[in-house]
Amino acid sequence: MRLTDCLRDFKRVGELTKKYANLPDSYIKRSMERVVWKTPQNNPRYLPRTVKKKKYHFSDHRPWTMPFSSQNNFGDLEQKVFLEPIKEWSIFKGDRVEILVGPDKGKQGIVGHVIQERNWVIVDGLNCEIEEVSHYKGHLSMVQMKENPLLVTSEVSLVDPSDLQGCSVEWRFTESGDKVRVSTRSGKIIPIPSLAKQTYDYKTPNTYKESEKDTTEDDIKKITFSPILKTFEMEVMDEMDIKEDRIPAPTYWY
Repeated sequence: MRLTDCLRDFKRVGELTKKYANLPDSYIKRSMERVVWKTPQNNPRYLPRTVKKKKYHFSDHRPWTMPFSSQNNFGDLEQKVFLEPIKEWSIFKGDRVEILVGPDKGKQGIVGHVIQERNWVIVDGLNCEIEEVSHYKGHLSMVQMKENPLLVTSEVSLVDPSDLQGCSVEWRFTESGDKVRVSTRSGKIIPIPSLAKQTYDYKTPNTYKESEKDTTEDDIKKITFSPILKTFEMEVMDEMDIKEDRIPAPTYWY
């Protein structure tokens, strides 16, 4: 078995990122695309051909934002990143985790962001570094603290709520059929926090308020089509009160 079969070069957007975006997949794909050249449309002299960027470099920026676009210009070469495949993602936004490496080793914090494309999580207020903000001519520069991402596979561990100690988890099914996270040390269930359902538009689905451009619940439940055993011509005739009085002539074929 080749080593490259165990590792993966992540080119697609993670499911947790899509849920946080609360945007259609087609919009995310269209905002990520970098088309360099395309044949003219409706011109029979050219075959349909499109040259676009195939590999993207994922970082802490969301794929549909402008910083992500500036980092993935066509022609920019980034070092290829191989990631360890995770069968079942077990750390979500709002979880309490313990840091296993770095100057904040042993400290616990709350997960503020999940970057599934790189197997990263960002813990609020921990694993920070000082960076200088770019300044303009004639203005003083500023210094701010930036939180660096951590690998979920080796640099953080989920905290068991029963004893507030780091532990490994696995997914199991309850007697009622619900899929839950369970600590392998204590056997206690670790519930998924409510912040995991937070998206770019709302904190929780129950607190979301509909706007004018949203499709209302009544419109979704409204029945606009009922199947009937009629052809299209027969439906038009019924709608326009047209009755067919002509008798078709007999036809014979042998």
